[in-house]
Amino acid sequence: MNLGRIAAHDPVEVTDAERDAAVLVPVIERADGPALLFTKRASHLGEHPGQMSFPGGGREPSDRDLTATALREADEEIGLKPEEARVVGRLDDIHTVTRYSVTPVVARVPDREYDPDEREVAEIAVLPVADLIDPVNHELERREHPEFGELDVHFFRVDGYTVWGATGRILAQFLELATDWTPPRRPDYVVDPDVEP
Repeated sequence: MNLGRIAAHDPVEVTDAERDAAVLVPVIERADGPALLFTKRASHLGEHPGQMSFPGGGREPSDRDLTATALREADEEIGLKPEEARVVGRLDDIHTVTRYSVTPVVARVPDREYDPDEREVAEIAVLPVADLIDPVNHELERREHPEFGELDVHFFRVDGYTVWGATGRILAQFLELATDWTPPRRPDYVVDPDVEP
């Protein structure tokens, strides 16, 4: 894994979103290889309940910048102190269907037990990068969105967890930059927008 490519990356910024948010992409170095820390969102949350995500949330007026937002949210959600995180760089901002612009901030974090805030986080999952880049664990779906047009949706399935949606998009760019992984050019399947769910 080469985080230098992330440090050198010039991220694309979104400037026209209704709301700004940031997430922390926490990288943990282990003897058997690097891993990423994810949170599983609590089932009672109004937006994306039960989904896998990176620690993060909306920008507050007191946040000096979006890196500060990511670090504050990681502290609140999993008990990662800002001084424990060694920020590497940023990935491209992404639009979400909930009208946020999300800024992903990549940081090295300690390999320790974290303390999830039960109000927001159901559990913490640390998934090996080697498993995330294994083609057996990845599917690409193409679907038509009424507002955003044709979208590719990544699904990473590891250890019983499924990472997809905005987090899957962030993860895909992280893996493209930091590893030799490349997403498939053709989707595994296409969702017909006229088909009833």
